[in-house]
Amino acid sequence: MEDTAGSNPQSLGFTEKLKSWLSWSWTYVCFIWLGMVLIMIYVLWSPLKLQETLTSASVFLNTLTPKFYVALTGTSSLISGLILIFEWWYFRKYGTSFIEQVSVSHLRPLLGGVESSSTTGLFTSVNGEAEPRPSVSECKVWRNPLNLFRGAEYNRYTWVTGKEPLTYYDMNLSAQDHQTFFTGDTPQLRPEDAVMQKAWRERNPQARIRAAYQAIEMNHECAAAYVLLAEEEATTITEAERLFKKALAIAGKDINLLVYIKRRLAMCARKLGRIKEAVKMMRDLMKEFPLLGMLNIHENLLEALLELQAYADVQAVLSKYDDISLPKSATICYTSALLKARAVSDKFSPEAASRRGLSTAEMNAVEAIHRAVEFNPHVPKYLLEMKSLILPPEHILKRGDSEAVAYAFFHLQHWKRAEGALNLLHCTWEGTFRIIPYPLEKGHLFYPYPGCTETADRELLPSFHEVSVYPKKELPFFILFTAGLCSFTAMLAMLTHQFPELMGVFAKAVSTRNYTSKLNFCFELRSQV
Repeated sequence: MEDTAGSNPQSLGFTEKLKSWLSWSWTYVCFIWLGMVLIMIYVLWSPLKLQETLTSASVFLNTLTPKFYVALTGTSSLISGLILIFEWWYFRKYGTSFIEQVSVSHLRPLLGGVESSSTTGLFTSVNGEAEPRPSVSECKVWRNPLNLFRGAEYNRYTWVTGKEPLTYYDMNLSAQDHQTFFTGDTPQLRPEDAVMQKAWRERNPQARIRAAYQAIEMNHECAAAYVLLAEEEATTITEAERLFKKALAIAGKDINLLVYIKRRLAMCARKLGRIKEAVKMMRDLMKEFPLLGMLNIHENLLEALLELQAYADVQAVLSKYDDISLPKSATICYTSALLKARAVSDKFSPEAASRRGLSTAEMNAVEAIHRAVEFNPHVPKYLLEMKSLILPPEHILKRGDSEAVAYAFFHLQHWKRAEGALNLLHCTWEGTFRIIPYPLEKGHLFYPYPGCTETADRELLPSFHEVSVYPKKELPFFILFTAGLCSFTAMLAMLTHQFPELMGVFAKAVSTRNYTSKLNFCFELRSQV
């Protein structure tokens, strides 16, 4: 395809010239159209007997009965109402106006609205270089690296509030994870593994726990059963840690089990206040299994290092994982912003900055905040406590509200610890939306913001939580215009039905006045020519 285009530069140049000419001519098309209409009226005035035609049209309008105006306004109101209903249905289903969509899809390319081929598919990376723009990613759901323990934490929330913090969709994803993670690579299922596969699928917690004990009766060295008990039956972190240690002792050489158990043991140590021990366990795990970066163990490590206030170590981890070629997360982007904000936030003053301008360090901090907000615009409202937090789900949607909840739940304390960091965030985060090009699908530093986040987040987050949506779906102009047109014609139809004689006189007066003004204009034009 590229060779064909390159071998025929003349045709390509002609097409570009044609588009450029169309784009230029569209600017003056109204004046050109008006001039052509006036010339045609002048040329055809005598041959077509336009004066007699206009006179007969005036007589026809004067003989119309009020019933005609009632029917006319009623029909206009009905048609505009049908258009409004269709536009509203199309907007609810596809998120855009049908008329606007047709205009953008079919008219915009003819009017020069298509971007140059040299820049299509490119976006600016953090270091300012042009990078291939990836296609809009599907709304893939990820396992939350910092998900809580069901028995020791989620269930306690249910006991206190009577609300379920996890949705069935979220728990069903976890069941699928456990089935594939613990028994997916086994060539032939052992009896206890078959029981455990059924246990993960059970919707009732007590049924899952009973199945785990059944598997232990079949084989006392069923590590997966102890994992389930540690996750769901243990009511304290200490008890969960004891069961995980027992599972680790009998896990053998099953890599999936080993990684899962060691990670959860490190999280138990973190929750019990043994931070340095947790950091060591996470570092050892990352060294022992370097190819398992997709599990995002480094996010656990970053949170623990922030708790230790080991900011140099945090920066070292970020320098390894905050790379343009690696997938981003709210933890990566906002931790980077926190480190840069921490360096200047204690002395930052909006009034002073407006007088003297931003220093280089302050500019770097603001740019880092803008970058983080563009990646996930939901986080600041949780960090600034403009919106109440809930327990994070077991799965998150990157760039979605679920990821924002999960990040803020664990990292709000770290932002509060850095003096002035939240103040700097408060003063600068909304400026991000003035930087992002419009329409929002273009993006700025990252690939376009996906439009499917709302649906996925509503499945992941409990019903009592108000899901944050970005960008907010504003009503398109054509829906507002159609609604106004429908209301206006409906009002005219009602007035014409109630006062047919008065509205008939009004319509005749308006039409006669328009006709007279047009006729006078044509006579003046003809006399001047």
